[in-house]
Amino acid sequence: MSEFPPCPKCSSEYVYPSDNLLICPECFHEWNPEEEPAEADGTLKVLDSNGNELKDGDSVVIIKDLPVKGAPKPIKAGTKVKNIRLADGDHNIDCKVDGFGAMGLKSEFVRKA
Repeated sequence: MSEFPPCPKCSSEYVYPSDNLLICPECFHEWNPEEEPAEADGTLKVLDSNGNELKDGDSVVIIKDLPVKGAPKPIKAGTKVKNIRLADGDHNIDCKVDGFGAMGLKSEFVRKA
C-alpha cells in the first residue's frame, strides 16, 4: 500500500513523488499535496489565458480567430462574449456568441474583459 494519497482525478493508487509534487502515472495529473484541491468546496476554478480567475456571469474577449465546424467563417479575435457559465470538461466555458449561437469555449482562448 502506498503512503501517498490516491490521485484526485482518477483515484489511482500508483502515485509517486517528484520534488514537491505528486504525479499519477495513469492520467498524468500533477498536484501539490499541501495545497487544497480547487473543487474542495464544490466550486470550479477556471483561469483565462492571462491567469485571471473566471466566474459565472463574467464577460470575456476571444484572443484568437476560432474556426467553427459547419460555419463559413471563424469567430474573430476581439469578439466580446457576455454572461459566461463555467462548465466541467474540455470546453470549460458555455456561452452564447453573437452571430453563432450557443457554444463551448476553452478558457485558454479567452481573456477576462
